[in-house]
Amino acid sequence: MQAEERQQRIEEYLQKAEFASLDELAEVVDASVSTVRRDLAVLETSGNYRRTHGGARVLNPRSDEFAFSVRDTHQLAEKEAIARVCAGLISPRQTVIVDAGTTAFHVARHLETKAPQIITNSMPVASHFAAPNRVEVILSGGVLYHRLGVLVGPLATEAFSKLHADVAVMSAGGITMEGVTNSHALLIEIQRAMIRAAQRVIFCLDHTKFGRRSISFLCSLQDVKTVVTDSNAPKALVDELRANGIEIHVAPVIVGRDSVEP
Repeated sequence: MQAEERQQRIEEYLQKAEFASLDELAEVVDASVSTVRRDLAVLETSGNYRRTHGGARVLNPRSDEFAFSVRDTHQLAEKEAIARVCAGLISPRQTVIVDAGTTAFHVARHLETKAPQIITNSMPVASHFAAPNRVEVILSGGVLYHRLGVLVGPLATEAFSKLHADVAVMSAGGITMEGVTNSHALLIEIQRAMIRAAQRVIFCLDHTKFGRRSISFLCSLQDVKTVVTDSNAPKALVDELRANGIEIHVAPVIVGRDSVEP
């Protein structure tokens, strides 16, 4: 593949994913990491991309689809219902990993009375507990990706590889009978490190994630033990997942004082 074609493919991929690791881009264009580094150096001169530690990101994304503030306006009633049920599955004073998903953020808000120790790469979660209170927050290192409100990269992955937690509260882009996927490939290795670090993993997925395949594969159903979803989740897929041994908790969606009509 010629350099111009490689760089075009890298551009197309970055515009879809917004950021990506060197290894990921090398796989996309079937080239070595050193070759991708050179391609990124060329692309960076356009002013549209910036190399980061271990990858690259888009400076001016074409949409706000992935921004935390935008994603957190979607399915609010469902997220609140899921958060209440998931928080009920966590015992007082447990150590809890909370990933950077918006639903996981809502779960974290419901954990304050349990005074857990929270480990996260989510800036919104860390900011929520910034005021002095009973919750101890351990924030991973890494490169700050502002739009997603998340710390990413090798340092973030390494942090979770050295920690242990009782529970991990995880989000994802989609779940099918083929497994769990996510929209941002640069988060995949971090999430896998979270899964390995936790004794129990709870996936919090609203009904829009059922039957959906996102860009990057996260894990197979063999790695999924517990899922919390809302009452709008498709019954056929819920039943099929249960038949495969997955514990699924369905939260009733209640529109009221603490939630917003989706």
